[in-house]
Amino acid sequence: MTQAGTSRDDQRIARVRRALERRGLDAVVCGLRANVLLLSGYWPVVGSALAIATRHGTVALIVPVDEADLASNGWADVTRTFDVGSLDRLTTIVEAVRGPLAAATSALGVGNRATIGFEGGAAFDLSGYASTFTYGAAIDDLLRDVFGGVTLCDATQCLEELRSVLTGRELRRLRTACAVAHAAYENTAAAIRIGMTELDVARHLRGGLASSIHDRCDGFAYCMSGPNSARAYAAFQQSSGRAIADGDVVLLHCNSYCDGFWTDITRTFCVGTVTDRQRTIRDAVHMARQSALEAISPGVRADSVDRAARDVLTERGFGSAFRHPTGHGVGFAAIDHNAHPRIHPLSEVVLEVGMVFNIEPAVYIAGAEGMRHCDVVVVTEGGVDCLTPFLSQPEELDLR
Repeated sequence: MTQAGTSRDDQRIARVRRALERRGLDAVVCGLRANVLLLSGYWPVVGSALAIATRHGTVALIVPVDEADLASNGWADVTRTFDVGSLDRLTTIVEAVRGPLAAATSALGVGNRATIGFEGGAAFDLSGYASTFTYGAAIDDLLRDVFGGVTLCDATQCLEELRSVLTGRELRRLRTACAVAHAAYENTAAAIRIGMTELDVARHLRGGLASSIHDRCDGFAYCMSGPNSARAYAAFQQSSGRAIADGDVVLLHCNSYCDGFWTDITRTFCVGTVTDRQRTIRDAVHMARQSALEAISPGVRADSVDRAARDVLTERGFGSAFRHPTGHGVGFAAIDHNAHPRIHPLSEVVLEVGMVFNIEPAVYIAGAEGMRHCDVVVVTEGGVDCLTPFLSQPEELDLR
């Protein structure tokens, strides 16, 4: 057992307590890396860690023995370790965590008749490592085996709502991820040349996302140019060996992270000669961005923010070319269009202080080009704070 880490987040602990009390849960047990981070302040490496938070504000972690030092950076009151690398016994992760999980929950005072929330729904789980483990349906059997007569409740919605609002501590991590991306974008914009491939540009940006500011900073980068950029609305981005030519647009997207907190950022550059159509599209996207930012405020419904951006693009003749919602939750998530709050034409979510999401108005012209400008924003008492204000004016996006 170890003591709670020095970076305790009382604001997060209080929010989790209130959420459990409202739903009549004695505790919640999570294995998805984003949720372990949410409950304990520790972002697991390989994904086999478990976190337990109680309605009394106590937290336990069950982690692989080689993650114990990293886990001490969180605020768990109890930490138990397990080892699946032993040569004197053959076991699986699920088998190995059973004993430590029982010991940790006993130390927290969680009884066999408790009502416990768990991750019962579909979810994205962001990876900062080559491969990550997920418990999946095994979590149900594991919890019933450890707790006996426990009542299990799907806490998916509760966890989604908790992830949508970041605390001050969490925002500092996210701001670091944004700052790292800022430097990488500036350096990459200065390096883009006619003849470079999309892969060249993406590698340059990706190379700038690892940072000495924090040991666990990195990310992913994608570049789509010319007619390829018109497909950037799809479920995933993909860089190719296509060479950038004079007059191309270069859509450059990244998801940087710092200690488990993620960004979702896109900038679209015009390389060499800029056509009148490109200027028209870029100005429309810029004005849609401005309109959306001005619409953000506590108490505002998310659908009105989407409408603010969509109306501008529709008025300028590009309504049908804006092929996705205006935004979605970021921070504990990236490239997850289901993440709360969804800035969607049908969303009834009411924005509140601390909610973090992206704003990504875009125009995609099939066979020609696509332009998207994606920022990370946080709702404040006074309205909104854009965490990624760099390279946002149309003239800054011309590369001659």
